[in-house]
Amino acid sequence: MSRPTIFASKFVGTISLGLLTGSSLALSSLTLPPLLSLPTLPPALASFTTLRRSTATYQTALASLAATSFLLAYTLSPRSAKHPYLLWTTSTLLASWGIGWWRQDAERELTLEEGRSSTWARARAESGEVNGEVVREEMEVWRLGQMLRGGVWAVGWGMSVVGIWGDGA
Repeated sequence: MSRPTIFASKFVGTISLGLLTGSSLALSSLTLPPLLSLPTLPPALASFTTLRRSTATYQTALASLAATSFLLAYTLSPRSAKHPYLLWTTSTLLASWGIGWWRQDAERELTLEEGRSSTWARARAESGEVNGEVVREEMEVWRLGQMLRGGVWAVGWGMSVVGIWGDGA
């Protein structure tokens, strides 16, 4: 395939991975701490629920775009230019999805320990009957997951920057 198409795929993947890294680390270090300090539970839970939903949509789209771009660049490259960094970078995206599944399992265990489901917790929070510590623990698990994913994405982003620079593109 043509060199500009391959370069564009690498560039789109690198930019998407950079956006993922920045958003994840900003969410875990700048956005979540103010939510943890809100004085009442219902606004904190509502904000956190909205944040999680929008973040999941945004990060899934960017991760899919980055993985597709790197795999496309690898597939379209001639045999002599099939650099393994494209596969290693894609593997960091797969590892981050694994962290997402781990985080979902940890959140599920947290709600099972409490003997409640998340929908139950949301309904009780609106009526003011939920313990704030349950929500705080859920936020902390989510924050840890975002920090881990951000770290993995940062490693992948670093590999992609060095790889694209090494290609001379």
